[in-house]
Amino acid sequence: MDLFFQQLVNGLVLGATYGLIALGYTMVYGIVQLINFAHGEIFMLGGFGALTTYLTLPAGTPAAVALPMMLMGAMVVSVTMAVLLERFAYRPLRGAPRLAPLITALGMSIALQELVRNFYPEAKSARNFPQLIDPDKRFSLGGSVTISAPSLVTIVIAVVGMVTLTLFVRRSRTGRAMQATAQDPDTARLMGIDTDRIIVTAFVLGAALAAVAGVMHGLRFGQVDFRMGFLIGIKAFTAAVLGGIGNISGAVLGGFTLGLVEVMATQYAPEPFAGGAWKDAWAFVVLIIVLVFRPSGILGERVAARA
Repeated sequence: MDLFFQQLVNGLVLGATYGLIALGYTMVYGIVQLINFAHGEIFMLGGFGALTTYLTLPAGTPAAVALPMMLMGAMVVSVTMAVLLERFAYRPLRGAPRLAPLITALGMSIALQELVRNFYPEAKSARNFPQLIDPDKRFSLGGSVTISAPSLVTIVIAVVGMVTLTLFVRRSRTGRAMQATAQDPDTARLMGIDTDRIIVTAFVLGAALAAVAGVMHGLRFGQVDFRMGFLIGIKAFTAAVLGGIGNISGAVLGGFTLGLVEVMATQYAPEPFAGGAWKDAWAFVVLIIVLVFRPSGILGERVAARA
């Protein structure tokens, strides 16, 4: 039984990372209905931005100082790249057929991977990430079930991010403007809302959360890799669809669900479909099942229909 609950905890930790990144997908898709497949690389850039920040700090900088600086560096890199993508890659294609921005997003995903691979020659192999939160420090959850300090922080950040983003969208003036833009951008523009600024805000918020996820990923696994964003990004989008695209709470719920499915299927699926080699396949099998029986996702979509 302890093994089951330990796998449950591991799945929630994995799902927290998916949920943080999925929030970015759901923010952008909910407003401009763009599947930003380069968002996984925004997550990856956050990890490398944090690593670069750490390498520029004086030797012996305390973790209490270094970690906030790394988070700031990660957000600066990720947000800057997200804003540049929106301005120069996606905005010119806003009125184009949907296939054009989709292909552009895939192209930018590959371009960002190559940018990091060439900027960091050592990135051809995984780069060591500073372990500022001791991964060996574990908290007991009862019996032999434990959770590491970085994993616990990841879950807390995912839940806090969901709650904060929900409150921001529902109660702030900018959040209400985002809802209006999502429902009808032309009418919102006529009502005096700067829709371009609102769309940029969605990219900024999503990139900031992805940057935090990139830092937490590095702290948990002790390394970052230029290829780590693509598959995780695809799974995060899967989580957003699973929970209900455009639904903030659904994005995090979808992330937790996907993480649990991966871990549990790896452990308990019948042979020969068990084991780590099948975890990616099981994640997408669940997505297909949900789309067949509930196309709007677990909590339902929150995307306005447009002509």
